[in-house]
Amino acid sequence: MAPLSAVVCETFAAFMRCFVQLEVLHMAARAYWQGQIRLALVSIPVEVFSATKSGAKIRFNQIHEPSGKRISYEKVVPGIGPVDRDEIIKGYEISKGEYVLLDNEEIEAVKIESRKTLELVQFVDFCEIDPLYFEKPYYVAPKDDLAEEAFVVLREALRKSKKVALGQLSVRGSEKLVALKPCGKGLLLETLRYADEVRQGQAFFSEIDEGKPKKELLDLATTLIEDKSAPFNASEFEDRYVDALRKLIDKKAKSKSNKAIIEDDDAPTASGDNVIDLMAALKKSVGDKAKGKSAKKSSAKTTTKRRKSS
Repeated sequence: MAPLSAVVCETFAAFMRCFVQLEVLHMAARAYWQGQIRLALVSIPVEVFSATKSGAKIRFNQIHEPSGKRISYEKVVPGIGPVDRDEIIKGYEISKGEYVLLDNEEIEAVKIESRKTLELVQFVDFCEIDPLYFEKPYYVAPKDDLAEEAFVVLREALRKSKKVALGQLSVRGSEKLVALKPCGKGLLLETLRYADEVRQGQAFFSEIDEGKPKKELLDLATTLIEDKSAPFNASEFEDRYVDALRKLIDKKAKSKSNKAIIEDDDAPTASGDNVIDLMAALKKSVGDKAKGKSAKKSSAKTTTKRRKSS
């Protein structure tokens, strides 16, 4: 029989593992914003959660090469040196070297209604919002069972009318313009850029010729597009750069060497004076595609004949 101390230790360890797992789950589902959606006199308590994650990204630290130690940064003042965190406040520069100083209490005291209430002030067709304005998506769910009925009514009303709700939401130091639309059993909130945050494309396109392309070129290009058309499935695409970086990191970790690993790129380098015959290139692309399809059909027929003969 195991000693009592060992049993107690194992029980405590199991408890801590469960506790940590619960904490991780809680942190993963932590609300980005909590408040209420208001439509006229109806208020709906909700929670907003981020719809994206950054787990796939590779983050590098800066390392001092001779010692192999990580670089750290200190808060310093010219002529004074390092300072304590509690001595730092925020300042807005109004002229060179002159600041208006604000402490956290003053900033927190600037309260506007949208800090806790998302007022739905306008409804528009989804197609009216240019994709340039969309910034980041969030899931919206009712905060409790009491809020669910009104939440479902709003969701279905948006769905039936085929409209998107607009409002403004104050969070983390700024007021964001947001769009709200149905998303399965819930709602999807997307932050939008303000008009002064978006550049107008015409400034970049002004020198492009307004003439229409030749019909034969257009038909060939359209054929290529049709051949490659398919329903969108995000899982079919991967960040190949991140995958290549991970392979490089794994290879260098196994080699236990600090020597650089440079692999040759077999891709041909484009020549600066290589003038492409657009018509020939399109015809070749369409021809290669057709050959590939006929080869697949021929292979499929051969396989079918073999199965029948056997």
